Amino acid sequence: MGSYRFTVLASGSRGNVSLLQTSQGNLLIDAGLNGRQLEARLGALGLGWQDIHAVVVTHEHSDHTAGLPALLKKSRARIMANRATWEQLGLADDSRWQEWPTGTCCTILDLDMESYPIPHDACEPVGVLVRAGDRRLAVATDLGYATQVVVQRMKGCEVLLLEANHDPALLQADTKRPWSVKQRIANRHGHLSNAAAADLLGQVAGPELRHIFLGHLSEDCNRPELAEQVIAGKLAEIGLTGVIIHHTHPEKISATAVWGE
Repeated sequence: MGSYRFTVLASGSRGNVSLLQTSQGNLLIDAGLNGRQLEARLGALGLGWQDIHAVVVTHEHSDHTAGLPALLKKSRARIMANRATWEQLGLADDSRWQEWPTGTCCTILDLDMESYPIPHDACEPVGVLVRAGDRRLAVATDLGYATQVVVQRMKGCEVLLLEANHDPALLQADTKRPWSVKQRIANRHGHLSNAAAADLLGQVAGPELRHIFLGHLSEDCNRPELAEQVIAGKLAEIGLTGVIIHHTHPEKISATAVWGE
C-alpha cells in the first residue's frame, strides 16, 4: 500500500470541496465551488477536469454541489450519491450518476469507502469513512450533534475533517443573522460549535490520529485561532501530542496531509 494525499480545496458556507489523491487517481468529496473556481483550485495543484475520476456528494446544499454541472459537462467523473440527494438536486439522470445507498460500502480507485448518516437539515446527508488497508480517514461536516453512528465511524482515524463551525458567544452576538437562522445553526440538525467538535474529538481520537482539518468555520461567528485553541486543548487533555491541526478556508487551499504510509 502506498501513501495517499488529502487536501481541502475549500471549506465554509461559500463552498466545500476536498481532494483525495491516490496512485490510481483523484477523488473529490463534494464539489461546492462553481466551475471557474473549481478549475482554478485544481489547476493550482496541477490537475484538470479529466484528472477527476469520481465525486462523492454528501448532501444537496449548494455549498457542496455548485460545481456538479461543470463536472458533468467537462469531466468524465462518476458522481456518487444516494438517491434522495440526487433527486433533490434535480439534475438530468446522467449515466455517470452511481447510486450509493447510505450506510453501504463501495470501492473507488484503491479506496474502500462507507457513507454514514449524519443529523443535518438536508434530505439525506452523510459523512464519509475512507479505508486504505487498515488506515482510516473520515469526513464529518454539516452535523448538528454527534450520534453514536458518527462516533463509531470516526474512531481510529489517522486523518479527520471535522466541523468546528461557530463560537456560541460570537453566534449570539452576530448582527447579520436573524434569530431564526441562529437557532437553525445551533440546533441538533445544524452545525457543530467549537466545543461540540472538541467533545466529539474526545470520543474518537486515538494514538493513530495524525491530522485534523477544522472545517466549515463561520467567517462571522468563529475565528480560526478560537477553534484551534479549543481543539488543541482537548488534544492536550487526552494526552495526544504531535497531531497537526490544519485550518481550512473558502478562498484558500489547505495544507496537504500525506497518510497511509
